[in-house]
Amino acid sequence: MIEELLRQEEGKTLEFKENTKGLDRIIHTIVAFANTAGGKILIGVKDKTKEIVGLKDPVAEEMRLANTIADSIEPLFSPDIHVVSWRNKEFLLIHVPHSVGPYYVKAKGLKKGTYIRLGSTNRLADAAILAELDRLGENECFDEMPSIGCSIQDLDHEAIKTCYKKVGKKFEESTAFSLHLYLRKQSKIVPSKGAILLFGKNRKEIFPNAVVRCVRFAGSTKDEVIDHQDVDDYLPIALDKITAFVQRNTKLGAKIGPSIRKNIAEYPPVVVKEAVINALIHTDYSIGGSQIQIAIFDDRIEITNPGTLPFGLNLSDALQGVSQLRNRVIGRCFRELDLIELWGSGLKRMVSQCQKSGIAIPQFEELGYFFRVTLYNRRETKPIISEEWKKELIDLIAKRKEITPKDAALLWKISDRATRARLKKMIGEGLIVEVSTNPFDPQKKFVLK
Repeated sequence: MIEELLRQEEGKTLEFKENTKGLDRIIHTIVAFANTAGGKILIGVKDKTKEIVGLKDPVAEEMRLANTIADSIEPLFSPDIHVVSWRNKEFLLIHVPHSVGPYYVKAKGLKKGTYIRLGSTNRLADAAILAELDRLGENECFDEMPSIGCSIQDLDHEAIKTCYKKVGKKFEESTAFSLHLYLRKQSKIVPSKGAILLFGKNRKEIFPNAVVRCVRFAGSTKDEVIDHQDVDDYLPIALDKITAFVQRNTKLGAKIGPSIRKNIAEYPPVVVKEAVINALIHTDYSIGGSQIQIAIFDDRIEITNPGTLPFGLNLSDALQGVSQLRNRVIGRCFRELDLIELWGSGLKRMVSQCQKSGIAIPQFEELGYFFRVTLYNRRETKPIISEEWKKELIDLIAKRKEITPKDAALLWKISDRATRARLKKMIGEGLIVEVSTNPFDPQKKFVLK
């Protein structure tokens, strides 16, 4: 367990602490983990260098920490705290599950003591985030809320029927209620916020930032713009316009066979479509002043949308197919219109299609309160390892999972000094990773990257 954590860097779900002296900061992290996506805190490791220091009296520290957590967090919260041993040292491992809150530091109150996790930092939740945490507690999405001041006459029913007709379906009132496009508000029938975002004739007035900004830049920087388009249309129709912009601003190659010529897109169309759909259905439309952005460069496409992954979901789970919609009305409608096949399959499908096409797999990032998918056009090639000694070591690690410098020296039949030089070279080339407490750790081990 300790070795596995040490291979990672601090981030959304992991933090290292040297000791428990800064109890306030530990409490903030526990609150942030609980509100966001859960996480682990390993105490006994320096956070900057990952130097192993351990704890002198972990049992006493555990009791002190447990009491402080019980007294400091509201509502009552009890993470799992364990004393763990490794390399003759002892540590505290705090496992914080994600829970529906919001949780906050009792002494500061709800508005000034609620934290969330963004990257490797704890951030104070603003009014918009507090509202989202409240909706999570009520199992309600922003787009499921009634659009106050609007009526169902504000929806473009002809556009809705046209979209449904394209997929051989008929739009009826019962469909509108089942998808939560229509809501009953006392004695009235009103549209949801999702219905306005999808098909509202007045959507520009209610959601002025619900526009997709598409830009083609010259080269690989944002210095010069050569094409741009702001797509401000009903979301299912906007999808087609965005993909058309990408198509006209990317290259089309050709593969010549014995009797036919096959056109090859620079980026697999299904991958571009999935990335755009992901942005449209997972954008946090409650945020003002931010827009979805499609930035096309010579070597990549960046699709960036406001809103991190939904609370309770981390990137690892999302890539495994775990699904959690931020906008259920938009998601249900997209599925009705056959724009989504299976919940949670979008990111996995992007990776799979890029691998099949022989191009680099996409990069998925949470950047502050934004989520970005970067598609690359470069051909993905496996590193060519010409030196036999490198191949031998990689095969040995693959077989044993990990090896020591002594194992490498015996394999290569060379001196310790020469072994260290080779291992350092392989680390620099990104082939292996060193797991150790410090550069001079006599028990250091090496694993495959």
